[in-house]
Amino acid sequence: MSNTTLATYAAFSEQSRGRKIPEVASEHRDEFQRDRDRIVHSTGFRRLVYKTQVFVNHEGDLYRTRLTHSIEVAQIARTVARALRLNESLVEGISLAHDLGHTPFGHAGQDTLNHCMRDYGGFEHNLQSLRVVDELEAKYADFPGLNLTFETREGILKHCSAQNARQLGELGERFLRRQQPGLEAQIANLADAIAYNNHDVDDGFRAGLISLEQLREQKLFADQYDVVHERYPDLEDRRLIYEIIRRMINRVVSDLITTSQALIEKAAPRTIDDVRERSNLLIEFSDEVYQEHLQLKRFLNKSLYSHEKVRSMTGKAQKMIEVLFDRYMAEPSQMPQEFANRADNGEELRARVVADYVAGMTDRFAIAEHERLLSG
Repeated sequence: MSNTTLATYAAFSEQSRGRKIPEVASEHRDEFQRDRDRIVHSTGFRRLVYKTQVFVNHEGDLYRTRLTHSIEVAQIARTVARALRLNESLVEGISLAHDLGHTPFGHAGQDTLNHCMRDYGGFEHNLQSLRVVDELEAKYADFPGLNLTFETREGILKHCSAQNARQLGELGERFLRRQQPGLEAQIANLADAIAYNNHDVDDGFRAGLISLEQLREQKLFADQYDVVHERYPDLEDRRLIYEIIRRMINRVVSDLITTSQALIEKAAPRTIDDVRERSNLLIEFSDEVYQEHLQLKRFLNKSLYSHEKVRSMTGKAQKMIEVLFDRYMAEPSQMPQEFANRADNGEELRARVVADYVAGMTDRFAIAEHERLLSG
């Protein structure tokens, strides 16, 4: 979508708040396209293929990983952005980068690493994603990280404590002032929630951890099941589930577009700064669809993420993260030289370096390192 067709309150690359380190403009790409391309070519993005969503990576080849999830988020987000005449390149870049800071083993890994870091400032994957693009990626001669634009970084940082916000300068101001990010960032946030809910239904059913009967008790699923089953009464379960899920996604995405358009028209922002200065979001579900979405989320929390098999996997994963953290803290030389060298400047800095190293691991590498350290 060209800038001439964007809404006035969209993010325009030529009006970006810029990069930390100024760069000469590209001849063929705008600034948000450059951000997206840098993210796709980053080491952290490639590693997402071996980081899990719910299931540990070696449990099966067909389950979603952080990489496939991020691509699905970007697809949903671009659909919404195009319908609302917002910047597709920006919303895609944010979507592709939002999970770069995730640890191995999904939320179990994050929670465990946060516990390990409790005396050193904690660990939060959202802030870690920003740390990856700002500092940890090492590709360019002129700067650390990817030197992304303010707008992409704004979208990556979905949540932030006041304490951390005070250390982030301009990027942290909205959390202190209780303001909102641009609409592209708001879209990426809800696209993430949509992808999570609907695609975990697919993976959970495929794994045999949630049943068709359980799913039919969830209104968002049940409404689409009735339509699909009536039209295709003999459809086998695999295609039945997929047909239902794609219709569920269409329902929530369509509702998101319609509801958000009405909210935007009522608020009548003229620029992206008008959007930022508001205390309330303009990208929202209707109350009805939000309740259906929330019901499904609660069901997945109870029946999938807390399932005995998932808890067994996550229990093992938590123990591995604890061992890795403790051993690297005691023996920094067990890490690669570049990390070991940075870990020599006091306990708190060492802990952050260890957290960076552990968080960057893929599931399979974390498992291999755990075995190596225990056998050494």
